[in-house]
Amino acid sequence: MSISSRFSVAIHILCLLAINKEKATNTSEYLAGSVNTNPVVIRKVMSMLKGAGLVHVRAGVAGAELAKPLAEITLLDVYKAVNVVAENDLFSSHEHPNPECIVGRNIQQSLTKQFSAAQKAMEHSLEIVTLAEVVQDILESDNV
Repeated sequence: MSISSRFSVAIHILCLLAINKEKATNTSEYLAGSVNTNPVVIRKVMSMLKGAGLVHVRAGVAGAELAKPLAEITLLDVYKAVNVVAENDLFSSHEHPNPECIVGRNIQQSLTKQFSAAQKAMEHSLEIVTLAEVVQDILESDNV
């Protein structure tokens, strides 16, 4: 499974919750309007974020709020919350290559090493960026 759009939707939701923390309008309908998607999609992503301990969700108008300060939530936390994949599964090899072929016999073990290194690099990159930085960038971009 590759990175899905759930990742960017989850970041969008969390940033909007942070920016609107003083408002009581953080319902799935309101969030869906900002993301421009169906509220059902928002509720599914919110459920994943709640399961990861990143948001508190309340029924009704109160909606949702962050469970942690922005500076304590990394992009890796969000990625892990919404991308339920096995370790080293960001990239996957095709199944059942021909064992009679030199490439077919050896391609999976060769690619596994490379894909694992790429996944670790990507996760490290996500681990060093917090949502506080993303929100700051959004706010600065809006003031340009």
